[in-house]
Amino acid sequence: MISSALSSEPHSSPGLPSPQRPPAAPHRQFEVTAVDFDYGVGRPVFSGLELSVAAGEFVVLIGPSGCGKTTLLNLLSGFARPRRGSVRLHGRVVDPGTPELGYVFQAPNLFPWLSALENTRFGLRMARRLPRDEQLRRARDALAMVGLAGAEDKLPHELSGGMQQRVALARALVMKPQVLLMDEPFAALDAITRRDMNEALLRLWQELGQSVVFITHDIDEAVFLADRVVVLAKAPGGIHSELSITLPRPRTQRETRAHPAFAAHGADLMDRIGTVSGAPVSATRPEVAA
Repeated sequence: MISSALSSEPHSSPGLPSPQRPPAAPHRQFEVTAVDFDYGVGRPVFSGLELSVAAGEFVVLIGPSGCGKTTLLNLLSGFARPRRGSVRLHGRVVDPGTPELGYVFQAPNLFPWLSALENTRFGLRMARRLPRDEQLRRARDALAMVGLAGAEDKLPHELSGGMQQRVALARALVMKPQVLLMDEPFAALDAITRRDMNEALLRLWQELGQSVVFITHDIDEAVFLADRVVVLAKAPGGIHSELSITLPRPRTQRETRAHPAFAAHGADLMDRIGTVSGAPVSATRPEVAA
């Protein structure tokens, strides 16, 4: 699904059969074609980048700091424009206002004076496409979907970090996007809450069927979530390789981490990131649940 003149073919993880690509999706939603991007003279990020994301795929971007992960997400969203090439969604050039796109960032970015319900409703209110009663109904439904039924009237300071990020996720889902773009949304959470959010996200993804492009620096998180992991090299290296994750779905933290393929995929990714970083990865090998 991803190709690049700079890509290398994926190699097999130790202890695993050669990775099999998932069945072909009905169509490709995103098409990144021959994209060049830089931040000015002497600051190239991508050259001839080629990327596609199929309908319903969960794609994780991972790589060393400075490799262009957030820049790539900004190109997919239309917040950044390529110097050459094109980024298209359903054949149309992407735009930040494209209604098919939803965004979840590292920080929840909630309005402190608005309740959880009104923060969730905010995009609908700005779009002015639905009556107020319907906006409120959809906002309540979205909060219930992320496990926050009963918290509608709470202000952000009354919510834990994990609950605030659930509101941010509900705010994206209430717009009914076809694609979720997520930039390290759980990075600031404690380990237990982060794992809970990973499971909640997969449950919602399987129920709603959106495509997801998700950035992380966490190898365990990448393996747990992804259909495919895209490894980016240091800029301007572009895409180094990709790895299809063969773990069965649905996934739970306990069962998935105990699967032999979990550690094998994680070790493979660590080796790849060590290669693109130019040094061995110092982190411990991915853990296997007891």
